[in-house]
Amino acid sequence: MTGTPTAGAGRALRTLGPFEVPAVGLGCMNLSHAYGVPPTPEEAEQLLLTALEEGVTLFDTAALYGSGANEKLLGRVLADYRDRIVLASKCGLTSVGGRRVIDGHPKTIRRSADEALTRLRTDVLDLYYLHRVDRQVPIEESVGAMAELVVAGKVRAIGLSEASAGTLRRAHVVHPIAALQNEYSLWSRNPEERTLAATRELGVALVAFSPLARGFLTSAPPDLPSLPEGDIRRGMPRFNTPHYPANLALWRELRQIAEDAGLTLAQLALAWAVSRGSHVIAIPGTRSVTHLRENLSAADLDVPGETLDAAGRVLNAATVHGARYSEALLADIDTEPCGSAG
Repeated sequence: MTGTPTAGAGRALRTLGPFEVPAVGLGCMNLSHAYGVPPTPEEAEQLLLTALEEGVTLFDTAALYGSGANEKLLGRVLADYRDRIVLASKCGLTSVGGRRVIDGHPKTIRRSADEALTRLRTDVLDLYYLHRVDRQVPIEESVGAMAELVVAGKVRAIGLSEASAGTLRRAHVVHPIAALQNEYSLWSRNPEERTLAATRELGVALVAFSPLARGFLTSAPPDLPSLPEGDIRRGMPRFNTPHYPANLALWRELRQIAEDAGLTLAQLALAWAVSRGSHVIAIPGTRSVTHLRENLSAADLDVPGETLDAAGRVLNAATVHGARYSEALLADIDTEPCGSAG
């Protein structure tokens, strides 16, 4: 996209189903899941309460994260502030005996919703996503069950995650879809194949997870040898040889663009993400209060379109090296494929 308007315009609110939220929310996964040893309960609580103080209203979790531990964390810390936040969780993807299990059957969705309500200490979920599309269950059946949760007053709005434009359109016929949560960043451009346009057309929010490319688009990109066992990036091609050295060369170019504009790389990456459309909402995650504030500041910055375009030319689907997931994980994802340089 060229000729992009400047990012920023203060903390202008964006539409998320029946809600209005700032352009940058908080993804809570890494407080319990996927990135090695999680922070202590006290550290996680401080991060969540600081986010609340700094104006975050959208908090995103899932049943998968820590096998329910993340939902319990948010329930414990945020229950007293329930009327101030938009609480989003996900069903249809869990861990059973250490294995990821995708299950979009209606009975599973209904049971998962009740379990989420208990863990989150709330009577209603503001936004409930189908975390992964179950290829064994027609999307109409899964979304139909989620629609029943809306009728029952257990859920206010529903969404999909890692879904294609075609699946979104089929689901939207069954019940209005408030949000599509897909990975979207400078190096993960899959939404630009079809879903960015489809969400805009249908009035669906595109919620961008991993907008900082799992820590790559920051001032200190991951050092693979130092990553703890169990960190999901160890199994991602883009963080491994031969791809990572080539991606780090692109990182150095991006860092220079950010420095020339008086920005941190994280600020540039988030400003780029939320500039892709007025319906795009980014949910970066972090364990650091300092990085939290850095991320949230991106919504207030006026970044020239030429700076955003320059970043997009350096890192995109044609220049990134390696796939975003392993072949096994890619087989479980419904999104449109997107190419890479190697």
